[in-house]
Amino acid sequence: MTNQVFSDIAVCIFDAYGTLFDVHSAVGRGGAPLGEKAPGVSDLWRQKQLEYTWLRSLMGAHVDFWQVTCDGLDFALEAHGVENNALRDELMQLYLTLDAYREVPAMLQTLKDGDMKTGILSNGSPKMLDAAVASAGIAGNLDAVLSVEDVGIFKPAPSVYQLVLDRFGVEAGEVCFMSSNAWDAAAAGHFGFNVAWVNRFNKTTERIPEKPRAVIQNLAELPPLLGL
Repeated sequence: MTNQVFSDIAVCIFDAYGTLFDVHSAVGRGGAPLGEKAPGVSDLWRQKQLEYTWLRSLMGAHVDFWQVTCDGLDFALEAHGVENNALRDELMQLYLTLDAYREVPAMLQTLKDGDMKTGILSNGSPKMLDAAVASAGIAGNLDAVLSVEDVGIFKPAPSVYQLVLDRFGVEAGEVCFMSSNAWDAAAAGHFGFNVAWVNRFNKTTERIPEKPRAVIQNLAELPPLLGL
């Protein structure tokens, strides 16, 4: 895919987990007691966390992302034969202060220097998002932090993406949306956003509509797409 400059963009919106924040950094910082099981626990934790958002949305059984994250971790630890309540509690606390990817602060500053409106649109609960944003020190370069809790359903429900239009008073075509999650990128594109898929780990393109307008490896590549 050849990336082209996005035109007439008024707002840049970012997914949080996996896009701005490294979801594996909790186990990376606190998972030493897991030993060789650490990568598998972290991968399964993330997998079940996402699966539970989709299943709960389809079931009409919404809980906030903190509960889903707890449930995903409990599943992953049990599946790997780990019984350690202190470790479980530590990992959950570390999830509140996930590491931001290193290019994120400078990228956001470049967007703000270019008078671009910016925001987060995430499955995360307000408590989780506020903690992550504060820990990363990026609050000053965000105009809004939007949570699915305002509509009571997780991505990829269209009502989640509508939150951006309602908050900023723009049309879908004026929004540039970034996600490292291919399914989220596809859903945002289907909604009408201009999407840059942040394919950090060379994942395969999903077979669902819609294809992203651009594919980038990290967020340092975003400002040039916007002519900044």
